[in-house]
Amino acid sequence: GELGAVYSKIGTTFTLWAPTASDVKVALYGTDGKNNGEAEKVLPMTKGENGSWSLNLAGDQKGQFYNYLVTIDGTTNEVVDPYAKAVGVNGNQGMVVDLASTNPEGWNEDTKPALEDPTDAIIYEMHIRDFSISDNSGISLEYKGKYNGVWQEGTTIPGTDVKTGVDHLKELGINTVHLMPVCDYYTVDESKLDIPQYNWGYDPQNYNVPEGSFSTNPFKAEIRIKEYKEMIMNFHKAGIRVVMDMVYNHTYQSYDSNLNKAAPDCYYRKWADGSFSNGSGCGNEISSERPMVRKFIVESVLYWVNEYHIDGFRFDLM
Repeated sequence: GELGAVYSKIGTTFTLWAPTASDVKVALYGTDGKNNGEAEKVLPMTKGENGSWSLNLAGDQKGQFYNYLVTIDGTTNEVVDPYAKAVGVNGNQGMVVDLASTNPEGWNEDTKPALEDPTDAIIYEMHIRDFSISDNSGISLEYKGKYNGVWQEGTTIPGTDVKTGVDHLKELGINTVHLMPVCDYYTVDESKLDIPQYNWGYDPQNYNVPEGSFSTNPFKAEIRIKEYKEMIMNFHKAGIRVVMDMVYNHTYQSYDSNLNKAAPDCYYRKWADGSFSNGSGCGNEISSERPMVRKFIVESVLYWVNEYHIDGFRFDLM
């Protein structure tokens, strides 16, 4: 069935797959977005079929931050929902989100640009921050290095008529942008964006959420979602398709990752002695041959296509 926090105005259903857990609870942190301390409520979940745990919480839970408390072999770990569709700053808490409310105006009329054959693709590999962060990019100061800076029109190198930003892409004849990883990743502190920080993004933390450091406000979970959708829609208006670089082959963390704390020995390949195998060269490798891992990856891909109108994917270490 559907995992994660499934929202409606009359209630939210939380479901986690934790097959070896003896107890699972939902910790609720309210709607502030800056509460990383004590939970306001802790509610028990009910064990269901095939290792699933669930809780139906009545009422409109929009904006509610939450985590799971998973007990395995007598040890309880706090786990960010691996299936979260929205997260707080630095991805440390999941958030219940009304996805319909994140759609920019005109979203339902958004259509992907035509491409008769894959060999017609003229591809530009882009890092969101790099694309507009330069002092002479001509992009508005508040949008430099952000999703919004990617699609700002009418920009030039100051004092010249040399086009920058999306106008430069159109001038080049680009019809497909390949985004370096934009899923929420670990190594940039989203709460300290006044400090220069950088990473390519190949250190995934939350697979179904856009990276917060590229948004104008990483503390508001719905803002990064809306701004990412606005970028996709405006690329499409410019005649440019969008391909995402997906890093399903490993995570930044290993034993202390959300996947491993929720379901140890289920998501990663390991040696006979219990140590993590390292086919990725990054400390661990996702066990993509296992049914629940395959389910996770396939559903994640479909989610990006259906919710964000993504046109294609580049899979890291295919």
